[in-house]
Amino acid sequence: MADAPAPRPTLCIGVLTLNEQKRIAQCLRSAAFADQMVVVDSGSTDDTCRLAREAGAEVHVYDQWEGFAVQRNRLLTHCRCDYLFYLDADEEITPALQAEIEAAVASGQDCKWEVLWNQVAYGRPLTHMKSTGGVERMFRTASLERYEGLVHEQAIMRGGDRPVRKFKHRLLHYSRESIHGSLLKLAQYAQLGAAKRAKAGKRGGIWRGFASAFANFTRLYLLNRGFMCGPQGFLFCFFIALECFFRYVYLEYDKAGLYNNSKRGG
Repeated sequence: MADAPAPRPTLCIGVLTLNEQKRIAQCLRSAAFADQMVVVDSGSTDDTCRLAREAGAEVHVYDQWEGFAVQRNRLLTHCRCDYLFYLDADEEITPALQAEIEAAVASGQDCKWEVLWNQVAYGRPLTHMKSTGGVERMFRTASLERYEGLVHEQAIMRGGDRPVRKFKHRLLHYSRESIHGSLLKLAQYAQLGAAKRAKAGKRGGIWRGFASAFANFTRLYLLNRGFMCGPQGFLFCFFIALECFFRYVYLEYDKAGLYNNSKRGG
């Protein structure tokens, strides 16, 4: 009698949210091919949770904010699948990337998978701009122990690190849809970045901030071809440079407010 075929590896896609009613349905629609969708919400006061449930996701609310890493760790406890892909609420998986993800899951490999972004800013995809770098987003669930860090948190693997594989196709990242939203993100991420640097014992100041802003704007706008993306490309690069500047200003001149971090989901 022939042995039964091995069960197909399964995939969970997890999303962190806070007041993401504008994008959550579209985000989860792009993730609907997964065997399980989990949303960990940080206490939304809009229709995020209702829309996520209507899209077929499990929703778990943890409104006591302790940082991005803690929320990712909470999401990990709800994953019942062999693989876990972390998707942010302002991102979408394209059909081409979906095919890559499904192939990676079917392979059964024990790796970390990195994905690049195709930024969408102020209504325009910045397709001529080189990606600003990869982020590790998919893991074999049993190998992922936890996340650590305030912002740009890091995955800690059980039993040592794993090889890194890169997806060829990019995530759509709707990171900056309005000037107002960009200003809010600037304030939040400057504060989080300053707190991270304070913990590492780094110093702040006007000139350190200016040097960081100038270096990052030059890299993004010139070397990464932001200048080829019109006014939207300029604004995208400029806001990131401002964030770099205010991290160091915050670190030097507003130390009392460093750890009063505002909440945010994906």
